[in-house]
Amino acid sequence: MPVLSAALGRRAEAIADVDMRWVLAYAAGLGFDRALCLDDAQPGGPAVPPTFCTGLEWILSGDVSRANSLGLTADERIRGVHAFQDSVFHRPFRAGTNVKVASEIRYMKRTRAGTLIATLITSSDADSGEVLCESWSGSILRDVACDAEEVGTAPPYLTNPPVAPPADAARSSIGTDYGLPHTYTECARIWNPIHSERAVALRAGLPDIILHGTATWALAAREVLRAHAGGDVRRLKRLAGRFRAPVMAGGGLTVRHAVMEDGSIAFEVETDGGAVAMNGGRIELT
Repeated sequence: MPVLSAALGRRAEAIADVDMRWVLAYAAGLGFDRALCLDDAQPGGPAVPPTFCTGLEWILSGDVSRANSLGLTADERIRGVHAFQDSVFHRPFRAGTNVKVASEIRYMKRTRAGTLIATLITSSDADSGEVLCESWSGSILRDVACDAEEVGTAPPYLTNPPVAPPADAARSSIGTDYGLPHTYTECARIWNPIHSERAVALRAGLPDIILHGTATWALAAREVLRAHAGGDVRRLKRLAGRFRAPVMAGGGLTVRHAVMEDGSIAFEVETDGGAVAMNGGRIELT
């Protein structure tokens, strides 16, 4: 069935309990700084990596009612892959708080790979109303057509993508194991069976389970923060990137990164086979 363009403008909201168990598991699963992110006895509690936002966003992005509004069958739903993520962090997440997550489908486009859908997602403190994070999240439903060529307004990231780091950019290596997609699934609370169930991945046309795009995105940020901010997740202001080649479970990654003239940091991620896993990467620090 084609994706229903009538879903443009669809809004959804949810309240999430950001409990200590969740934020500690998330930071531990991705190897963020132990002293800063895993010590819940420190004054003020642990620093929550801003990339934690994607676990909250998945509450709406992975909801069955969203898939139904788009007219997706069960098989079409598992063909969804993350295409890009551009998040701006305004205030830190804190354990022991409630966060309101609100989403709106803003853009759809028919592409050769399938249907691109861009959603604006805002996370706010449920009590004070203060905005914590604003994300443009894009996904592609592989080999699924749309009933319209293009509807809505493209997000700024697509109309003005960041430039690549220079050829002599610094390099940071990331080792992963085959179980990381399983660990990340549970620690981030982001479940899509193509990341943990090989039979489902094969049915979706993949050679094996793959690492979540949001995990690659967060791991790249971790390495850039180690290189340019002493690993301090509290300095992360913006993180953006486009997902290209799938990252096979257990495969190694290399992050190429460099400070640009405007002070932002451009980055790309390559697999150990030389494929570009992420490009158009941009990090802004406070």
